Amino acid sequence: MSTLGDGTRAVRAGLPAPEQYEPSLPGPVFAAHFHLSGEPVGPYTYGRDTNPTWTHLERAIGELEAPGEGVSTTVFASGMAAISAVLLSQVRAGDTVVLPDDGYQALPLVREQLTAFGVEVRTAPTGGDAQLALLEGAKLLWIESPSNPGLDVCDIRRLVAAAHGAGALVAVDNTLATPIGQRPLELGADFSVASDTKGMTGHGDILLGHVTCRDAWLTADVRRWRKVVGAIPGPMEAWLAHRSLATLQLRVERQCATALALAEALAKRSEVTGLRYPGLPTDPSYATAVRQMRRFGSVVSFELADRETAERFLDALRLVDDATSFGGVRSTAERRGRWGGDAVPEGFVRFSVGAEDPEDLLADVERALDEAVR
Repeated sequence: MSTLGDGTRAVRAGLPAPEQYEPSLPGPVFAAHFHLSGEPVGPYTYGRDTNPTWTHLERAIGELEAPGEGVSTTVFASGMAAISAVLLSQVRAGDTVVLPDDGYQALPLVREQLTAFGVEVRTAPTGGDAQLALLEGAKLLWIESPSNPGLDVCDIRRLVAAAHGAGALVAVDNTLATPIGQRPLELGADFSVASDTKGMTGHGDILLGHVTCRDAWLTADVRRWRKVVGAIPGPMEAWLAHRSLATLQLRVERQCATALALAEALAKRSEVTGLRYPGLPTDPSYATAVRQMRRFGSVVSFELADRETAERFLDALRLVDDATSFGGVRSTAERRGRWGGDAVPEGFVRFSVGAEDPEDLLADVERALDEAVR
């Protein structure tokens, strides 16, 4: 499938071989155990280890992450389960991990746990490839590019080459881009990780995560961790995720095009500052982003004067939900400072563009801004 387009690959990824009178995508398999006589050498033995519904989804995601290549994907109950599986399966007391200090809000919780386990954690910003300076002696480098919520971008190829040269593994959190926008394994990473709660499934109705690797030993480590801690997705969630992948390219194309149009419109507003979108030619990360990203994501971030202005803006929106998370077909926006975990100004807004008609969405934003700054 490596020569097929993104849309064709998305609608056909992970489907089993056609079988007369059977559905093209089999329904979810609900089973705690399977018929099992003699030695347990078959693919399905117990529901915490494997499930046919997971298998189809894992193959589908693998075909999107690295078309035509022999990669393995492991699905999890959430994005945080996937993140934890990589970090906690690879490092031990005395090891060193390099994390971004401007990444996903729950990363500090992981840092606390790693430190409690005797792991040294070093942090640096995503922008400017600042993590390069911290790689000596590290066991693993964690990259989040674009970063959430600040949308900084680092040179993944450069960081991977330096990390591998220093003997470190590299994991890339690709949640914001999805494999439609960026393929970390093609950029040299050892792990491509994502919260599929966001853009991959795109409907805001399930929690899911995944880890994709080329190396069979790394995959075995990650799968063993899933088995040990039981961080498994339900079969219904896995089936819904696979069903949702069919529209991934359609959703992402619309969202990215509208996100760029929104960024261009916001750039003309004097009350908007700190505007970030990697696909905007004036963005500080644009030159790096265009070298490694195929599409630039659904999220735009910006600042309004203060907390009150931001909240008036959010209250005035009619086609946008004031909600956390991103990547869904319905646009969402929120004042990130309300959570207290991100180093952002009180008027900082993270805006996730959905699949609404662009003209309608932009008109709603323009009207809400007018009302907020009156």
